[in-house]
Amino acid sequence: MDKPVLVILAAGMGSRYGGLKQIDPVDEQGHKIIDFSMFDAVRAGFKKVVFIIKKENEKDFRECVGDRVSKHIEVEYVFQELTKVPEGFSIPDGRVKPWGTAHAILCCKGVVNGPFAVINADDYYGRSAFQTLYDFLTTHQDDEKYRYAMVGYELGNTLTDNGSVARGCCVTDENGFLKTIAERTKIVKTADGAAYTEDDGATWVPLPLDTPVSMNMWGFSASILDELESAVNNFFANEVPKNPMKSECFLPIEVDKLLQQGKATVEVLSSKDKWFGVTYKEDKPFVMESIAKLKADGVYPEVLW
Repeated sequence: MDKPVLVILAAGMGSRYGGLKQIDPVDEQGHKIIDFSMFDAVRAGFKKVVFIIKKENEKDFRECVGDRVSKHIEVEYVFQELTKVPEGFSIPDGRVKPWGTAHAILCCKGVVNGPFAVINADDYYGRSAFQTLYDFLTTHQDDEKYRYAMVGYELGNTLTDNGSVARGCCVTDENGFLKTIAERTKIVKTADGAAYTEDDGATWVPLPLDTPVSMNMWGFSASILDELESAVNNFFANEVPKNPMKSECFLPIEVDKLLQQGKATVEVLSSKDKWFGVTYKEDKPFVMESIAKLKADGVYPEVLW
């Protein structure tokens, strides 16, 4: 069985944050959130990381992230580019938005050939999340179905005071397996909990704070890559013509389709750690305070690498 690989989604434009937030320091030593994730991943047993980035950010990313950790974990890069479209399709005039997380993961095809974990570059997941996911990937294989996993967090622990967030809202069965996942792209805190809108705020639907949500921390076998190739082809044929400027192919939606087709199971692994991230610039002080407390509690050394 191949050793699990860590895949980090770092090609996002950072439009809400206003900069390349993946390489913005969150402590006095100059560490980024991504450093803490990789430190936890190495402790859990991961030996290789694949960064999905934009080609235009390669130099900065290598200097600020990849080169510093390459002594501790094998590093490889793949590029999510607007020009990577299926054969027979073209880029709509004026399109600048990336094609989404499913398209990003597909860019790893040919580079990742065994089990792998997926995380976002700008989210803090916590040490136990990486250990739990690594243990799953080293003990589960596809059989009559694809055997996948997801680390779940309570919605209330993943919200920001500074604007809306996108989350994959989950329903699980009595055995802790995912039944459905719905991508909600605009969730906000409310006076009595949380709510989401799908019509630019015309109507709002309440959400319980204990709703399990995906923070894009997944465990997959290589089988997902063939499925995503088919999904991206369908996306370009059917969705891009409807909304050529903004349509995206979301990983949670494609995983949900595999669930509904009976082709896959997704075990929801719960994390005891509190998630935090920098969606907006105003989130940064809280993240820095959280990192400082984790160091004070002995979870991390002052200097990681």
